[in-house]
Amino acid sequence: MNLALVLTLGALLFSIGIYGVLARRNAVLVLMSIELMLNAVNINLVAFGAWFQDKLAVGQIFALFVIAVAAAEVGIGLAIVLMIFRNRETINLDEVDLLKW
Repeated sequence: MNLALVLTLGALLFSIGIYGVLARRNAVLVLMSIELMLNAVNINLVAFGAWFQDKLAVGQIFALFVIAVAAAEVGIGLAIVLMIFRNRETINLDEVDLLKW
């Protein structure tokens, strides 16, 4: 498979994730957009690992680390969103001013 096609797919997914983070106001949708961006990075890491034919599989190992960080981010992020929803009864990011002085 052509490397340019895979990198284009990764760039497209990352762009959709950036749009989701900037345009959405729902905290759960923002978390999903961040996950989409991390998956785009994983696609690029694996593609470059396969392209360079690395014997140590560095791209795949980094992708596993990114997956582990993404899992931790989802757990912590959803816990924070649930606590904000319990306190404020909304998960709209425009209405959450919890950290303002």
